[in-house]
Amino acid sequence: MSDERGERDGREETEGRGEPPDGAKRPKRSDCEEGKPIVGVTMGDPAGIGAEVIVTAYPDLVADARIVVIGDRSVLDTAREVCHADTEVRSVEAAADASDDPDSIAVLDLDNVSEVVYGEVREAYGDASLAYVERAIELATDDEIDAITTAPINKAATELAGADHAGHTGLLAERTGTEEYSMMLIEDPLRVTHVSTHVPLGEAIELIESERVASVIAVTDEALRDLGISEPTIAVAGLNPHAGEDGLLGDEDDAEIAPAVRESQERGIDAEGPIPPDTVYVRAASGEFDCVVSMYHDQGHIPIKTLGFDEGDRGSEVSGVNMTIGLPIVRTSVDHGTAFDIAGEGVASSRSLVDAVRIAAEAARRRSDSGWSPD
Repeated sequence: MSDERGERDGREETEGRGEPPDGAKRPKRSDCEEGKPIVGVTMGDPAGIGAEVIVTAYPDLVADARIVVIGDRSVLDTAREVCHADTEVRSVEAAADASDDPDSIAVLDLDNVSEVVYGEVREAYGDASLAYVERAIELATDDEIDAITTAPINKAATELAGADHAGHTGLLAERTGTEEYSMMLIEDPLRVTHVSTHVPLGEAIELIESERVASVIAVTDEALRDLGISEPTIAVAGLNPHAGEDGLLGDEDDAEIAPAVRESQERGIDAEGPIPPDTVYVRAASGEFDCVVSMYHDQGHIPIKTLGFDEGDRGSEVSGVNMTIGLPIVRTSVDHGTAFDIAGEGVASSRSLVDAVRIAAEAARRRSDSGWSPD
């Protein structure tokens, strides 16, 4: 949830934004035709921990995919020094040069950053991090890469750079022309999706309409199939205590959520709800459901983040993955922010990035094997 989590939690978007030169040709390739899928990993905010976790995680990332980093070589070189990594960094001309060599990081060098000052909010860094994402979207929509995994951006920096969206998700939806999408969070043994995310709670309640709930149930079912679950079972959380208690504690559950569940069932989706939100996540985590459709941001995030933090002997670590579902391309993200407070120290956990690339590669491979098409 690079779009979601505060700056500390990373422990364990014109010209200059990656446009190809005039007349340049992009090499085409069939999805996953060469074995391992190609995953484009965007570097995130240069002042944060994105480059560090890429360098640290890289030997594990190539177990699941051929990797091409989309960012700035100079920032990766600095991160390699910070992390005391032996892995070399090499510039490549095209995504087709992505590598699964654990000793050599392939980077499409956009050359947007001249210096790295860790922990600082800068317009130039926001502009660069947006450039990485926009170039990745180009590559994915042109079939040059099979999936995108994003390192965290900083919202304050991207706002200074003129971003129109609060995070990655809105930009991805706009650039791909996607209207119906949602955020799926994955932390074994639990998956959740959301009817709404970055809106005030009062507005989130107003957004709970039958049509929107049914749409999220549908994209959830599709995403679960991308993840290899052939017959998904979906729980739909209620909004109010006890899912409204037959209208005694609110009417949204009966008026908006229940009709959406019935419509989904009529379309052949195995959905159940509304289920009281104080028990549904326990039931899903125990294996009764493959995913829970949550009504708003914190309802879904709290159980996931409770599972995703590990305060062990090695210090604080974060795992888990954010997957944008409903898009015509595969996109996953780390489950943490830019962690400015520890950037440049070489101590950031890479667990979430490893998980995010693994899931992106799996979803891309299954889409390719099934002949999936956005048309």
